[in-house]
Amino acid sequence: MKSRAILSSIILSALASSLTGCGSSTKVTNTKETSVGQQLTDLEHARQQGIINEKEYAKLKKAIIKNND
Repeated sequence: MKSRAILSSIILSALASSLTGCGSSTKVTNTKETSVGQQLTDLEHARQQGIINEKEYAKLKKAIIKNND
């Protein structure tokens, strides 16, 4: 179950980051700041445990890096 929570956190973080530039007046904030390194580590763990596949891993990794550039 912890793995699903980690994956959910990663996905929500990536989505929240991508929504902040959509021009909407609604501001999405992340109450718990997670470093890029921790996000990538969590993502790698999810891949290793089979929670996400290689294609999902590559897509999410790219989104994390892009949103923190």
